[in-house]
This record gives sequence, structure tokens and C-alpha cells, in this order.
Amino acid sequence: MSEPVLEIRDLRKSFGALKATDGVSLELHPGQIHALIGPNGAGKSTLIHQIAGSLRADSGTIRFLGQDIGGLDMAARARLGLARSFQISSLAQEFSALRNVMLAVQARHGSSFHFFRQVSNDKELTEPAMAMLERVDLAARAHVPAAELSHGERRQLEIAIALALSPKVFLFDEPMAGMGPEGSKRLTSFLDGLRHEAPMLLVEHDMDAVFALADRISVLVYGRIIASGTVDEIRSDPDVRRAYLGEAA
Repeated sequence: MSEPVLEIRDLRKSFGALKATDGVSLELHPGQIHALIGPNGAGKSTLIHQIAGSLRADSGTIRFLGQDIGGLDMAARARLGLARSFQISSLAQEFSALRNVMLAVQARHGSSFHFFRQVSNDKELTEPAMAMLERVDLAARAHVPAAELSHGERRQLEIAIALALSPKVFLFDEPMAGMGPEGSKRLTSFLDGLRHEAPMLLVEHDMDAVFALADRISVLVYGRIIASGTVDEIRSDPDVRRAYLGEAA
């Protein structure tokens, strides 16, 4: 098997007596979609925050492309190619969809947002940003403020922003949340195609999407991974069925 692009070893994070991340280890390999599932409160988003750099782990290691990134902040990790889908609340609501993606293009090059007004018509920003919007079928809404986009369109915009960072790994935290059946189906198909650009760590509650996309699944319960394997292995694991899938063993 190829060397992992992302390697996490014995990661731990506590909030007082609560062990939000309790000795988590996992790997993400080239071309792979590794899904992370578990009940609400299992610690999935906390783990993504630690990988992305918005939350510092108490102990353990995170290696990205062979480099220990535990001491790097979120911006430095993003510049290395670790792209997390933005939460809706993190979008610049007053900016158009196009300008939101332009900010990501600018950040990829290490430029300061302070000078954004002066370069807002720069083709080096507008052309790649529009290309990302076209990829997620949002080009027709390019000049609509993020605040006026529908929920599904904002999800599309989050993905366009992640794409604009030229990622070497995607971190997606519940991209299907709030999507209807048709929207989830379209997004599942789109994400499936992204595996050829960069591997993906996917946190998701939509089990149809997980089972359709994942090469490997890890199940997180109370901050610990209780099982990790292929879709078939996870489906048949009695501990997983009891803890998460809601079935009798």
C-alpha cells in the first residue's frame, strides 16, 4: 500500500473531564475516501478541527505529506494543501459567491485580505474563482451575495472554496447536512469524482452517501475509534450495529 498522505497517531483532546478525542489513530491514502461516522457528540467535528488546525490537540501527532504539522496554524496547513470545507457561518455573507472564492484563491497565494478591494478585478483571481464556481454548477449565481444563496448553494460554495485552495487532502464535515434527497445524490456523485484529485476525510451522517463513497470507514464513539474497515466489514460489525447503526447484534 502507498504511504499515507495524512497520518494521525494517538491523538488526544480533553475539555475538563470530557475526553473528546481519546487516542485516535487513522490513515488516509492517495485516491481514498475515508469516512468518519458516529453518533452525535462522538467527537467527529472536534477531530476535524484538530486536523485542520483550528483546535490544538493535547497530545499525539498529525503528519501530512510526511511532515509533522502539529505546530502549524490553520492558515499554514491550508497553504500546504489541507483544505477543509468551510462552515456556512464562516462564509463572508455580504460578499458575492465569486468574491468568497476569490478570497480563497488569494489566500492560497499567501496574500493579505487587506488588499482585496484593490485586486477585486484582477483576472488572476477572478478567472480561477469562476472556474471553481463552474465546477460546482454555481457560475450563474456568481454575483449573488452568500447571504442570499439557498442552503444547497451555500454547500456548493463551500466546496468551490475548498477547490480553490488546490488541496492535496479534502476535509469535509457533513457536506450533505440540510440537503434534500436529490441534492445529496448530486453531491455524492460530485464528491466521488474528487477522489481522483485528492483523497478525502469525510464526516457524514448520511449513510447512503457514506456507503456509496467510502473506501474505508472508521466509527467514532465517545472519542474513540471502535472499528475501522471496508463498507462490508463495518456493516457486519456487531459493535458498530449496536453503537451506531441501531441494530441488534
